[in-house]
Amino acid sequence: MNIDKKLGFGLMRLPLTDADDNTKIDYDTVKGMADKFISEGFTYFDTAAPYHKSTSEIVFRECVAKRYPRSAYLLADKLSIFMIEKAEDIPGFFASQLERCGVDYFDYYLLHAMSKERLDKCEAFGAFDFVSKMKVEGKIKHVGFSFHDTPEALEEILTKHPEMEFVQLQINYMDWEAPDVESRRCYEICKKHNKPVIVMEPVKGGLLVNMPKEAEMLLKDREPSMSTASWAIRYAASLGNVFMVLSGMSDMGQMEDNISFMKDFKPLTENEKELVARVAEIIKSKEHVACTACRYCVDGCPMNIPIPDIFKLVNKVSMFGEAQLASAKASYENTTKEKGKASSCIACGQCEGQCPQHLTIIDYLREAAGMLEQ
Repeated sequence: MNIDKKLGFGLMRLPLTDADDNTKIDYDTVKGMADKFISEGFTYFDTAAPYHKSTSEIVFRECVAKRYPRSAYLLADKLSIFMIEKAEDIPGFFASQLERCGVDYFDYYLLHAMSKERLDKCEAFGAFDFVSKMKVEGKIKHVGFSFHDTPEALEEILTKHPEMEFVQLQINYMDWEAPDVESRRCYEICKKHNKPVIVMEPVKGGLLVNMPKEAEMLLKDREPSMSTASWAIRYAASLGNVFMVLSGMSDMGQMEDNISFMKDFKPLTENEKELVARVAEIIKSKEHVACTACRYCVDGCPMNIPIPDIFKLVNKVSMFGEAQLASAKASYENTTKEKGKASSCIACGQCEGQCPQHLTIIDYLREAAGMLEQ
């Protein structure tokens, strides 16, 4: 897939006119951002029905499709199977997306957020056959999927469905070897199956912008004028099998920054790769709980506590600072809504007996309750 410029405009974190309502989009700002993006030679836009509760697709229509010829841009959208209750709903869902986006076809169309569970649902609903049919009819140019699961699940999908042309993966320099994401292994499986990769979350939801000071200073000492985001996006774009890196840009400043280093993209040098590795080590050293997310502790927990998920939130705060506490608390409430909270622990010790890392899980859960339940 030969696209001149590797930066894609992700329409999932658009500027708002009302911070409390994510459907209230600042259309004028988006129009200015789209104009800047296209004028600098970039073409790839990415949307999906769940983004801004389908408003993202309408924003694309109003800010891009109505204002530019179809040849001026490439559009990616997604079949969000988790929004669909029965197979008969798929054609209508797809047709409504074309209408909301104001286009006759999608350049790239993805089965959205695939996993082992969603693979089974997509097969049961005939989703793979549907997107292949739409490709034959010219309503889709390229079919693929975005992915959130284990490397084993990815291997299964690509083995069963070689008709998939590309894969969208979460890749950044913190998740490259992270046990709960395993970006490297997933990337290598795509290479094995000769599937080019689109990168999502290159700055890990903004975490690689607001990093510990000593990590940030390493980057600033090397290139004072370069943003921390630039290192993360260039890291992802430097991977040989990557043809597009998505950035969920929320204002003109982010747009201008991303364009500044992606317009004439230069891959990281070996020295720069070593520098980024040191930055990752500094951030990793701030990790409070050395949990590998193997989940051996979960199955026998009498209180049904999602222990690794809670520790991940604790580490988010320890690695990226107190500014992440509010976000971690909100995630914690969602994570434990139908499961046990950290404070539910009865100190039975089952989890500690199963932990390969020999973590003092009971003590860590007590700390987590103090951090996330106050």
